Amino acid sequence: MQPRIEPTGRLAAFGTQLFEVHHWLREELSRLRDNVDAFLDGEGGRPRELRAHCLTFCAALERHHTGEDQNAFPTLAEEFPALRPTLEKLQEDHHLVAGILRRIEALVGDLDADLDETEAERVRRELDGLSAIVESHFSFEERQIVEALNALKDPGWEQSKPDFLKMPGSAPA
Repeated sequence: MQPRIEPTGRLAAFGTQLFEVHHWLREELSRLRDNVDAFLDGEGGRPRELRAHCLTFCAALERHHTGEDQNAFPTLAEEFPALRPTLEKLQEDHHLVAGILRRIEALVGDLDADLDETEAERVRRELDGLSAIVESHFSFEERQIVEALNALKDPGWEQSKPDFLKMPGSAPA
């Protein structure tokens, strides 16, 4: 998905782009959870495909949060000092999510043709927890910082989108 271009030829506001990235990440997480459920129901693909999709999603989410921590949040804190406590809370969430991503990566890192139901159930539980936290985090973030992002005028970001606003191509199914 490419960012929307305004009639003036300008990229859509950064906050709007953040919504689009979050929407993509939500969809991918939902697809990933569906893949695990299908596997557990005996209808899913091979564990290698599940592993690839999971690792691709984890990398995309990690890149998004790292980009926010390194680019968006410092810029917002400078322009909107009143947002600093909110940005600190969001960074705490990022650390929590990173821990879950590490556990998921460890669980799926060894998936092979002999994946058993117990291992798949562990992956599902971690994805369920991740889904709950990510939804809460994204919703809070969207309520708290989108307006500030939309108010930013950063020519560097318009010429080359920062990592937190980039979406990779479709993840493997």
